[in-house]
Formats: sequence, C-alpha cells, structure tokens
Amino acid sequence: MRHTLPIAPQFYVTAPQPCPYLEGRMERKLFTALQGDGVDQLNSSLSQQGFRRSQNVLYRPSCSDCSACMSARINVEAFAPTRSQRKTRNRNKHLERRATSPWATEDQYALFRRYLDRRHADGGMADMDVFEYAAMVEETPIRTRVVEYIAPDTNGLTAVSLTDVLDDGLSMVYSYYDPDLPQQSLGTFMVLDHVEIAREADLPYVYLGYWVPGSQKMGYKANFSGLEVYVAGEWVPVKDPAQFDAAQHPLCNAPIAEQVANIQLPQDAAPKR
Repeated sequence: MRHTLPIAPQFYVTAPQPCPYLEGRMERKLFTALQGDGVDQLNSSLSQQGFRRSQNVLYRPSCSDCSACMSARINVEAFAPTRSQRKTRNRNKHLERRATSPWATEDQYALFRRYLDRRHADGGMADMDVFEYAAMVEETPIRTRVVEYIAPDTNGLTAVSLTDVLDDGLSMVYSYYDPDLPQQSLGTFMVLDHVEIAREADLPYVYLGYWVPGSQKMGYKANFSGLEVYVAGEWVPVKDPAQFDAAQHPLCNAPIAEQVANIQLPQDAAPKR
C-alpha cells in the first residue's frame, strides 16, 4: 500500500518551558514541518502571519496567558535611518558583502562561537557544536542565503546573517558578528544593509523575528522606523513603542484550535491539527 504525506501541513504545540525573554514566564510554540511541495510558498505565507523558520520547522509563539512576543518587520518604503544609524552605516561602509549559498564554513563557526561565548553564554544555543551549526545553516528546503561581511584589509569575517528570501521580503533568520567590535554596531548595520538589499531587489519588507517589549536583548528592534508588528491577525505600524507592553492575561490568546483554523495557507489548503 502506498502512503503519501498529507497535502495540508499538520500543526502541533510544544510543552510549556521557561521563557528565554521574560523572567518568570512560560513559553509555548505552535509549529509545523516545512516539507513537501510548495515549501517556499508555505514559508512566505506563514511568515506573513507571524511565523519564523528554524531549519525545517516553522513556529509561532502561542503562550496561554502572554502575548508579549510579536513578529516584527520593517516596511522598506516607510523606513528612514536616524542620524545614529547613518553614522553606523558610514562606519561600516568598508565592509564587503558576499551572499553565498547556505554552506557552513570553519571561519563562520569560529566567529559564531566567539559571539555566543561573549554575548549569549547562558542562552539556548550556547552548547551548539560545529555539526549542529552546520545543520542550522544547511538544512533548509527553501531559498536561503548566507550573507557574509568581510573586512577587505584583513579578509577577515566580521559578521554573518542567515537570510531567507520570501515572496515579499527578506527574513533574517539568525545573525552574529565580531564581539570585539562593539563600536561598529554590527547588528544594527546588518539590518540597515538588509533594508538596502530589499530595496534593490524591490522587496517591500525585512522580517526581523520577534520584538518583545520588556526584553532588553530584543528591544533594539523598536529603534528602526517603519517597524510593523503582527497583532491579532494583522500587521500594525509601531508609531510609539510605549503603546505596547508585556502584560499577561489569561484570555490574551485564542484557543489553539481557533488559531489553527484562522491560518491562511497557499492554494487554500485546509490546516490540520
């Protein structure tokens, strides 16, 4: 008997675990596998609905009593750099951008380890070895690029972004940089450069992952003009970050079945839970 994968993706929910962004809270994720035909369309469609990619999985926060994590993107047309961001761009204009296929290298992993050890030694990726790093970069069934930033005088790898190409923009899946160069604001620079890449490619958005009010390590995303967040099923411009908070409420999220029923899939495929 022949068995085939279901046409519609299956959605699952993770068990609650400690939140990595807000102390004392628990997180839960709604997720589905990125597999089969039409994965590029599925990734683009779900990204437009607040999902993020991790290797061959798409996920979205679905906490029972907290909705602090909001998917964020920059509207390229509405973006205008601040004076500080213009200085950051000029400070790094010597860096050479190289966009390559998703292939892990020893130089990448060495920089990645230095970044984690200095910036996120207690994070969930702190113990990632070279094989797990290679899987993060290379196990992608969709259009993905590794965007490297090279210092031409030394040919040294300075910063890296793992970036997906969506129907309507670029998604910065994960980025890291030389932790010994804090004065260069390399994290901000990579976002600014991706806005330029998107503009050159006539793509309207740059997806940044999740913005979490109240989380220091995620708060920098509110510094970019043209920022939009996905709230209650629609993208909302962030005109004043202070209007958003990390309040908890037992009714702040719809039940899982309702969330899944409201997900729009390519070609009108019906989701299954």
